[in-house]
Amino acid sequence: MPNADIALIGLAVMGQNLVLNMANNGYQVAVYNRTAAKTDDFINGPAADKSIEAAYEIEDLIGRLKSPRRVMIMVKAGPAVDAVIDQVKPYLGQGDIIIDGGNSLYGDTERRTKALAEEGIHFLGVGISGGEEGALRGPSIMPGGDRGAYSHVEPIYTDISAKVAESDGSLSPCVTYLGTGSAGHYVKMVHNGIEYGDMQLIAEAYDLLHRGLGLSAQELHEVFSTWNEGVLQSFLIEITAEIFATTDPETGQPMVDVILDKAKQKGTGKWTSQDALNLGGAIPTINAAVVGRIISSFKDERVAAAQQLSGPDSSYTGDKPAFIDAVHDALYASKICSYAQGMVLLRLADEEYGYGLDYGEVARIWRGGCIIRALFLNDITSAYRNNPALTNLLLDPFFKEAIATRQTAWRHVVKTGIDLGIPVPAMAASLAYFDSYRTARLPANLIQAQRDFFGAHTFERVDQEGVFHHEWQDLGNK
Repeated sequence: MPNADIALIGLAVMGQNLVLNMANNGYQVAVYNRTAAKTDDFINGPAADKSIEAAYEIEDLIGRLKSPRRVMIMVKAGPAVDAVIDQVKPYLGQGDIIIDGGNSLYGDTERRTKALAEEGIHFLGVGISGGEEGALRGPSIMPGGDRGAYSHVEPIYTDISAKVAESDGSLSPCVTYLGTGSAGHYVKMVHNGIEYGDMQLIAEAYDLLHRGLGLSAQELHEVFSTWNEGVLQSFLIEITAEIFATTDPETGQPMVDVILDKAKQKGTGKWTSQDALNLGGAIPTINAAVVGRIISSFKDERVAAAQQLSGPDSSYTGDKPAFIDAVHDALYASKICSYAQGMVLLRLADEEYGYGLDYGEVARIWRGGCIIRALFLNDITSAYRNNPALTNLLLDPFFKEAIATRQTAWRHVVKTGIDLGIPVPAMAASLAYFDSYRTARLPANLIQAQRDFFGAHTFERVDQEGVFHHEWQDLGNK
C-alpha cells in the first residue's frame, strides 16, 4: 500500500538534506534521482535506517505516494524542471500536486501553473533559502500557488522550517503561504536580490577597512565579530567574521587573501534587476551589486588597466577607530535602503501580478533559516504590522530615526571612498536613492523638456492639469 507522504526528485546536496529534514520530522519520503548510483549512495549512506524509500523508476516512485500525491522537484532551474514534469505527469491525476523547490524564474512558474491546471494537477512554486545547512536544520520556505493545494503540504513545510523565538517565548515557523501563482518564487527572487545587495555592501565595507585602513584579517575578524553583536547582527556578518579568521592550510595566509576576486552568479540577482526595470521599480543598490559581480569577472582586463590608469592614494590618514565606526553606520544605513528597495519591488509586483502579499509576513519568515536573516528584520516586520499600507521603509518612524542618526557618517564614508579611489557603488547607490526619494523636485523636468524638444514627447505642467507640447526653437534653421 502507498505509504509515502511526499516524493522528492533530485538528490543533490540540497535535495538530500531536505529529505533528511523531512524524515527527521517523522515523514515518510520516497526519493528518485536520474543517476541510480547517487540514489544508492544516499540510501546506503546518510539515509540508512531512516524512513526514506528509494525508487528507480518514476512510475514506482509515484506508486509509493499517498493521495493526493505530492512530488517535489529539486533540480536545476530551466529545461530540467520541464523535463521532470513531463516524466511524472503521466502517472498523476486530478488533485495531485507538483512542487518546484528550486530557484526557478517566476515567469516559468506562471507558465507551468497554468499548463498543469488544465490537466487538473496543482503546481506550487516554493522558494527555499538557507543553503545546505539550512535545508537540513531548518530553512526559510516561501511557497506560492493554489491555497488549497498548499494545505496538503503545509504541515510538512511548517515542521521542517526554521523557527524563531517571539517576544512571548513561542516559536514562529519561517514559512507562510505567500500568494497565488508564482508568488513564492517571486519573493525568493527578491530575497536573492537583497542578498546580492547585502553581500556587495559588506564587501565594500571590507575594502574600505582593508585597503583604506590597512586592517589585517585578524583585525577584520575582531571588527566584524563586534558588529555582529549590535544592529548589524546577521548571518552574513557572522560568516564574514568567520571567513577573516580562517587560514589557508596550504600557504598559511588568510583564506580570504588567496581567493581570486571574481564573483559568480546564478541569475536571481539579474532577474531581480530585470523585473524591476520592467515594473518601473528603483532598486539601485541591488543593480550596483549585480554590476559589481559583472565587472569583477573582467579580472585580466582589470589587472592590465591597473598598470595604465592611475588614481589617488588609497590609504586613509584620519582617525581609524572613528572611521571604523563610520563604516559601521554607513553599512547599516545602506542596508536599510537596500531592503526598502526590495520591499517596494514586492509591492509593485503585487500590484502587477495580483499575488496578495503580506509584507510583514514576508519579513517575518526571513528572520530565520535564510541567507539574509538578520536582527533588523524584526524591525521590518514591526514596521509593516504597525502600518500595512507603508509605501516605503524609509517612512517608518524607526527607520527614519536610524537613518537620521547615521546620515553624517554615511556621507563621510561615501566621500572618503571617492577620495581614496576605493569603489563603493552600492553604498553610493543607497545614498543616492535616499537623497532622490527625499527630494521634492528632481531635475526630471529638464529631461522632459529635452524629450519634448527632440521628439515632441509632451510634458505635464506644475500649474495646470493636462498634457502639453511646446514649439521649441528649430535649431536646424539657424
